Amino acid sequence: MSKLYFEKALLSSGWAANVALEIDASGTIEAVTPDAPGAAGQAKGIALPGVPNVHSHAFQRAMVGLTEQADPAGDSFWTWRDVMYRFANRIGPEDLEAIAAQLYVEMLKGGYTAVGEFHYLHHMPGGAPYANRTELSDRIVAAARAVGIAITHLPVFYRFSGFGEIPALSEQSRFVQSPDDYLAIIANLLNQYEREPNVRIGVAPHSLRAVSEADLHHVLTGVAQMDETVPIHIHIAEQQKEVDECIAWSGAHPVAWLLNHFDVDSRWCLVHATHMDDRETAALAATGAAVGLCPTTEANLGDGIFPARTYLDCNGSFGIGSDSNVSVSPTEELRLLEYGKRLKRKRRNVLADGPGRSTGRGLFSRATSGGAHALGLNAGVIAPGARADMVVLDPEHPRLTGRKDDAILDAWIFASAGNPVRDVYVGGKKVIEDGHHANEGAIAATFRDAISRLT
Repeated sequence: MSKLYFEKALLSSGWAANVALEIDASGTIEAVTPDAPGAAGQAKGIALPGVPNVHSHAFQRAMVGLTEQADPAGDSFWTWRDVMYRFANRIGPEDLEAIAAQLYVEMLKGGYTAVGEFHYLHHMPGGAPYANRTELSDRIVAAARAVGIAITHLPVFYRFSGFGEIPALSEQSRFVQSPDDYLAIIANLLNQYEREPNVRIGVAPHSLRAVSEADLHHVLTGVAQMDETVPIHIHIAEQQKEVDECIAWSGAHPVAWLLNHFDVDSRWCLVHATHMDDRETAALAATGAAVGLCPTTEANLGDGIFPARTYLDCNGSFGIGSDSNVSVSPTEELRLLEYGKRLKRKRRNVLADGPGRSTGRGLFSRATSGGAHALGLNAGVIAPGARADMVVLDPEHPRLTGRKDDAILDAWIFASAGNPVRDVYVGGKKVIEDGHHANEGAIAATFRDAISRLT
């Protein structure tokens, strides 16, 4: 049993001072004591629940800055995707592990304590499998374990290039596999990592355009026979072109089609879900599923703006993700989520939970609890029985000077002058101390070597 003291902490019951936490050997919070005797002399920092990152493509961290040149024919998500495919087909196992490790250090420093890795690189360039079918998944998990971030690893099921079972493109060959081959990978990973406290395995049908209805039913049935609790993540309704093609194929919008054909429940995370009408929005919120919002990537790709106010009015659950990893800051994601609505509605504090309520506190609490649930983790709060995944802010940081309680969160989220994250704990273990990771120098050097090979 270990004991930590904080001068202030955001607990499940609200803000408290001079808080003592008792953490057991498994990294679970055993007891929380506000106004703890003797804490005043030992308490340091402002403790918050760590932020789960529900959606990441680790290898895309290495593409930062390579897709911002205007295409003479016009730019869109689809022209960006062509560049991404070419880059993805050059990455080897060592490159992937080095890129993921650097990314995960950056995530921890920003305040993320867990990552949902939506992983669709499975095979060698050209599509031949590795001798070890889980080679690239193992590299991702190895990077997370070495860095100390919790991971929900989400191998992607990908088979087709478009609605109606259009055959996959040659540049998608590293992603494609049969339903049974995919289930074999999931079985292997579940068995291999079942005793790892910071590793969960989930499943990720890539999108409705990349899988058939029959194959998806087959995969979900097979996975349920292994573990009925695994998280299920899927890209959906990200781009208007995708919505138009879904309507042409099925006569329905993507989210409506999914809800009508599958038993979507709280195990699911629908990533993006940008383009929904009011009926779809209310129906999705009622399922208990989470939406995985990635505002920075959605803005970078020109996807559109999620109907967040309508969704929250229906008590919908959401988490945030870094997706293409052009940003790995949870506060940037939450800030842009709110600012997008301000620009669209031409007023302030659109996503606050009511008059007089803190916008930052509401967004932060929803993102931590919803994100933890989406990743299948007992986290997102500082409370007995939860994982000890926590971010500790420096109260002396200029960004937070003079701020108290909810104003701390509002300053952290809506200001951008420096990073006040001082320490980070994952499963009770301190992985960031005074803003640094113990192995960040070596990890950065290995990352630079990988980039030099790829560019």
